[in-house]
Amino acid sequence: MTTLPAFELPQSMGAILSSLPAYPGSLLLVGALNLVLARQLPDDVRQRVLGRKLRIHVRDARLTFDFSWNGRCFAACPKQQATDLTLSATVHDFVRLAQRLEDPDTLFFSRRLSIEGDTELGLVIKNALDALELPVFDPRQWTPPQVLARLGMWGRSMAAARHPDNRP
Repeated sequence: MTTLPAFELPQSMGAILSSLPAYPGSLLLVGALNLVLARQLPDDVRQRVLGRKLRIHVRDARLTFDFSWNGRCFAACPKQQATDLTLSATVHDFVRLAQRLEDPDTLFFSRRLSIEGDTELGLVIKNALDALELPVFDPRQWTPPQVLARLGMWGRSMAAARHPDNRP
């Protein structure tokens, strides 16, 4: 697996990104959470996060992603004034968490990951994530050629499903 060298986005990049509307980014985030995480969440965690306002804040990108759990899936929310829980880190640290190269406790105690709001809720979520078998994020899977290849395979399988007599 490829690991990214330590980095922080330049302030000018953060200024540009912060001018983007937050809601489309939240839609992308919840799409990923629903694909990777939603089905694996234990029932007690689902109940604990039901209706709670959650936020991921990417410090150096100056982006926030607001979302909640509606009982069936994660749902994007417009930017909210107050949240029940906010997790903050840099792009690099979130990627390292997703790659399972960094432990949330290590980041928290080194003050690279912050938890604001309902810290008990934050611990419930952290413990649930630690207990799940989640795929490791590999940035190589998201290069344009890899994404296009996956889309091409998906398109061919959809076409074959619609027209089973025309299979090669």
